This record gives sequence, structure tokens and C-alpha cells, in this order.
Amino acid sequence: MDSKLKRAPGLYLTGFMGSGKSTIAEQLADRLGWYFVDLDSEIEQTQQDTIAHIFESLGEPEFRRIEAAALRSVVTKVERGMPSVVALGGGTFVQPANAALLDDHGISIWLDCPFETIEARIDDPASRPLARDKEAFRKLYEERRAAYGQAQYRIDAGCNIEQAVELILELPIWK
Repeated sequence: MDSKLKRAPGLYLTGFMGSGKSTIAEQLADRLGWYFVDLDSEIEQTQQDTIAHIFESLGEPEFRRIEAAALRSVVTKVERGMPSVVALGGGTFVQPANAALLDDHGISIWLDCPFETIEARIDDPASRPLARDKEAFRKLYEERRAAYGQAQYRIDAGCNIEQAVELILELPIWK
């Protein structure tokens, strides 16, 4: 097993909204016998509000502050020996401080998914504030790809969920 993963048993799945982060992370955690953490769910639970409402009522900068604090809390648990597969929010890894934190505390994996697949998976754009304007949504997808590319590994998430899990289990981090 990768020495970084031994020291901090955390796998952090990043990628654009709709790339399958939560679903893949949950199945991967189950296969590994690790904890599953959905960062957006953690935020909603602690804030007792939806991501969409937090984003709209407090604005993106305040949401990102809340998100970074939630991420630090999760990383602390991983450092204390709680092996976890963490589904990040679509913008979490794009924030340089968050990416740097994760680089030091586990393995980051980009779930790369074609835009057309993401569009098809997001059945209710109204529930995702950044997906409401189709042109802006595509532009955001293109802009974030460079940040996601900073992850330690890239997996093709355009395939089915089980295949994506298998691709992650085949990474050299397990040897």
C-alpha cells in the first residue's frame, strides 16, 4: 500500500457535479471496509440546511469557508486512523488550500466524466445553483478540469459505477 495512504488512510474523490463521486465513494468504501463520507451531506447535517440554500442565502465565498472547515474536520478524523473514502463537492478540490491539504493527507482521485454524461445525470438543475444556466455550466466544467487534473490519479468515470470502482482498486496505491 502507498506510504501516504498508510499514514493517512483517506481517498478523496473529486470531479465535476454529476460525475458519480458519492455513488462510487459509497461502493468503494463498502468494498474496502472503510467509512464513507459525503462532504456535502456533512455540511448539510452540521448547517441543518441544503447546499443549494446555503449557497444562495450566504453566497459562494461563505459556502466555500464552511466547506473548507468541514473538509478539515474530515481530514482530522482520517489522520486519527478513521480510514475513509470521501466524496468531495464539485468545487472543493478547485480551492488551492483544499487541494494542498488533501495532497498531504491521503490520495486524491479525479473522476473524469464527459460533459454530455454529466448533463444527462443531472435530472434537476434547479437543485444545483451552478447548473441552472446551461452555457455557464459548460464553461464551469471546462474551467475546473485543470484543477481536477492536479489530483494524484485520474479515472474514467463515464463508465458504469462498478467499472469505476474496479479501476480505483487496480491503481498502484494498493501494491
